[in-house]
Amino acid sequence: MRNLKKVPKVIQKSKCVNHRIDYKWNEKIMSRLLDPSEGNDGLDYTLNKIGHKAAIGLTASLLEWIYWRFKEYTTMSDDIHQRIETLWYSIEDPKNSKSLIFDPELDIPISGFINGPIWVALMNVRMIDVLYKKGSCMLQSELVGLVLLVRHITPKKKKFDKWLENILSKLDNQFPNQNVQIEFSEDAVYDSSAEPVVCREFFFQSGFTYSNEAAKLALNDFILHIDYETNSFCNNKKKFVNG
Repeated sequence: MRNLKKVPKVIQKSKCVNHRIDYKWNEKIMSRLLDPSEGNDGLDYTLNKIGHKAAIGLTASLLEWIYWRFKEYTTMSDDIHQRIETLWYSIEDPKNSKSLIFDPELDIPISGFINGPIWVALMNVRMIDVLYKKGSCMLQSELVGLVLLVRHITPKKKKFDKWLENILSKLDNQFPNQNVQIEFSEDAVYDSSAEPVVCREFFFQSGFTYSNEAAKLALNDFILHIDYETNSFCNNKKKFVNG
């Protein structure tokens, strides 16, 4: 498992790693994060301005915040790790990855200060993955709950806020929604196949200078280090084209 070996500096500075569990958690908070439709119109609007591949990159990055926050607290860290890898792999081609099925019988424990946030995170990621593969133009709206969850569990929230503000600004500028005139409905289809790829370095390395070629090379390197024998969500390695 060579991917995600090093904690991103911004996550370190946010005090997520090995920090005590000191946030509030109850059914009301959990319900709000699962259905954050009220009071978050601005965030929803901003997220819907970015393309789908960029949205999947943001999803993988947000899930990495979850991964480092709970890595020392739960045995589910390997499962979260695999889902992060799969999200990056699916940016090249959604067909590369299998469905991120999570708790179909709704029988995984969801109570508690650790199981609860992880359940919410993976359920959100599951829905985002489904909508991405369907080409649904509603994908970005599912990201709202994941953003709010990461902020809620992050000890130094200002660090997260600054990171998110910077990332959203760059995504809006460099990876805009390609179908801005599309009717927002469950039946509308968004084709992201021609969108430029994005890589983990874009989100976590301040010195990374984006170009389509640099992003493809970085993404390819990440994909090459996926263990396809242990990651049950990734199909067998396909040839990655840099051109």
